[in-house]
Amino acid sequence: MPEADSASFSARADTILGIHWPTRAPASRFVQAEAWLRYAVPALLATFLACLAGLTALHLQTQREELLATASADLESFTRLSAGALAGHALGDAAAQASLVDLFPAGTLPAGRRVMLVSRGDRIVAARPPLPPGTETLQNALGESEALSTLGERAGVMRLALSDGETAFAAMRRLPGGESRIAVMQSLGPLTASWTGRARHQAILVAAAALVIVGVGLAYGLQSRRAKAIDKVCEQIRRRLDTALGRGACGLWDWDIPRGQIYWSDSMYALLGYRREREFLSFGDVNALVHPDDGDLYSLARGLAASQTAVDHAFRMRGANGAYIWLRTRAEVVPDVTDGGRHLVGIAVDVTEQQHLAETSATNDMRLRDAVEAISEAFVIWDTSNRLVLCNSKFRHLHALSPEDAQVGRRYDEVMGRGVLPQIRREMPETDAASATARTFEAELTDGRWLQISERRTKDGGYVSVGTDITNLKRHQEQLVASERELIETVKDLKRSRRTLELQTQQLADLAERYLDQKAAAESANQAKSEFLANMSHELRTPLNAIIGFAELMSSELYGPLGSPRYAEYCADIRGSGDYLLSMIDDILHMSRIESDRVRLARREVAVEAAVAGALKLVSEPARQKNLHIAIDLQPGLALLADERALQQILVNLLQNAVKFTPGHGRIAVRARAAGDHAHLFIEDTGIGIPKAALARLGAPFSQVETNLTRSHKGSGLGLAIARSMAELHGGSLRIRSEETVGTIVLVRLPRPTGERLAAAAAEDSGQQAVAALREASGASVRQPQPAGA
Repeated sequence: MPEADSASFSARADTILGIHWPTRAPASRFVQAEAWLRYAVPALLATFLACLAGLTALHLQTQREELLATASADLESFTRLSAGALAGHALGDAAAQASLVDLFPAGTLPAGRRVMLVSRGDRIVAARPPLPPGTETLQNALGESEALSTLGERAGVMRLALSDGETAFAAMRRLPGGESRIAVMQSLGPLTASWTGRARHQAILVAAAALVIVGVGLAYGLQSRRAKAIDKVCEQIRRRLDTALGRGACGLWDWDIPRGQIYWSDSMYALLGYRREREFLSFGDVNALVHPDDGDLYSLARGLAASQTAVDHAFRMRGANGAYIWLRTRAEVVPDVTDGGRHLVGIAVDVTEQQHLAETSATNDMRLRDAVEAISEAFVIWDTSNRLVLCNSKFRHLHALSPEDAQVGRRYDEVMGRGVLPQIRREMPETDAASATARTFEAELTDGRWLQISERRTKDGGYVSVGTDITNLKRHQEQLVASERELIETVKDLKRSRRTLELQTQQLADLAERYLDQKAAAESANQAKSEFLANMSHELRTPLNAIIGFAELMSSELYGPLGSPRYAEYCADIRGSGDYLLSMIDDILHMSRIESDRVRLARREVAVEAAVAGALKLVSEPARQKNLHIAIDLQPGLALLADERALQQILVNLLQNAVKFTPGHGRIAVRARAAGDHAHLFIEDTGIGIPKAALARLGAPFSQVETNLTRSHKGSGLGLAIARSMAELHGGSLRIRSEETVGTIVLVRLPRPTGERLAAAAAEDSGQQAVAALREASGASVRQPQPAGA
């Protein structure tokens, strides 16, 4: 079918609801104009309201200008007439005032008007009504910036701003036959009072009209918005209905029985593959699509005529591609309230897949029977009522049943009563306990065959039984029994081998015990070595101190000159060597104390800036000699929880290494940053660097990067080990990153002072002081006097 022009939404919705209107042309034209009216009507109302307000304002402005023009002309005429009336009168102060009173009795002057007689020098000699006290000149009455006295009659009627802020008209005329002048002033407030009242009334009328117009516009807008929302809801409902029908492979039918017209929804057209040509289909068009073998719509119409109210009918209809589609139509007769007719409204569901599935199920059932017949086992299925569902020829042969005896639907006792049970020589149940839904056992027949019979309950309450010939399996099982005997003999041999392995294990345990004893002896020897080094270090310090002291004494030539200048050089060499040897002995002594766990830390809050400054003092001279640049970058206010002497030793050792291994004109950087509850100290240099293979052993006592054959720097190799050990005693760590010919970065991670750590350090110091006091008291009680020179 060719595609038709889309109808309006209102017509489509009415058709879906089963309502048919005779004509839709006026409504369609209204729908087309409705979108324009929704915006045009508010715009027209706003335009009308703006025009009304503008015209009212223009009318009021015109009235005010006409009022002021009339007042100006009236003031000019009044001034001329007043000047003519006062001609020839005496103009003394008292006489002038009397003349004004006679000329203008009380109540004759308009409201806001004042007449003033002005003499030479702009002095006011009389005024009606009288002026306030202190107003003697025209400038006092009209304001400092008035120009009326200067221009005089040439000014005509002037508009002035008085000193009190009020606006007024003023005019001046010279009296005939004299130098005196008359000035008339008219305030604009009384003149515009009536105009203001009229303007207020018109503004109220315009505001009331605007309120009514705005209310009408708002009501129209709300109604238009509500109608638009309702249209959207209806459109959404229609789309959802079409979507639901399309997703469910359904189509909507609306058959107007009296008129013979049938409406199909879009999903119905999509279901059959057609496109909409017109809104309604005729009875003959739809009937021509029905398959001839499935009846026609005439029989359905006759059934409806016979007072049938519901329809449930399955038939085939031809699609757009020529193939027939199975449809199941469920519909109900609905009365039409408009004309009293009847509509058959319902849905048509695509059941092609169900029909194909039924055909496929029949085919699969046939294939299943063929497969069951083809298997080598005896197979049978019984339902919940113990009736036969399916069996194969093997089962019938096993029980000597004919095909007539094993008919589907017969009960178990009836079927088995017609057959012969096989003679069983012995039955061997499985070792596992049989469950309530399954049972498997083995049976040996009299002809020597073995059967494995498996019975299982089905989900619907029946059971299936399969009998499998396991004769070959049994024979293999006998062979396995023989193999098992051979395996037992092999196991016995393995047990004998196991005893041998146990003896070897015992010997290994003895060797391990010997290893532990030798390890303990080695640790004791290492401890003895550390103690020996500590004692020897103390023994070597005394003669070294004497050597260094005598070298200093000789170099100072306290008791006279040495003679040759070389002796001074020798003394300097002796002193330098002694200092170097003493520093090595101090490092060995300190390392032995660390290894013997005799180092006690007195942890305090130490400022990083002070610690770094103290360490730099000890290396500043060697750095200056090598022209090294030392950069300091410390976070302000950063503090550490550490032993001050131990921290100083860590920094000095690391800085000495950096100065020692950095070539001349190099760079050394010291940075410190906070990292959570710890602080990171970085000592960076641009020295010779460390090979990656040597990084793993750095930090061990007496470990150096250079070998004895390639050494170019002096040192014991204990500085880095002492720094690492001190950092770990503080609960921190030391890490090294280096690259040859580029430089080295040493990171020292130390704890920062917190409340808990300070409390723990204080408790630890108190405990150490108590132990020291106890040791001192115990040592004093057992100390004996020693002879001199001991």
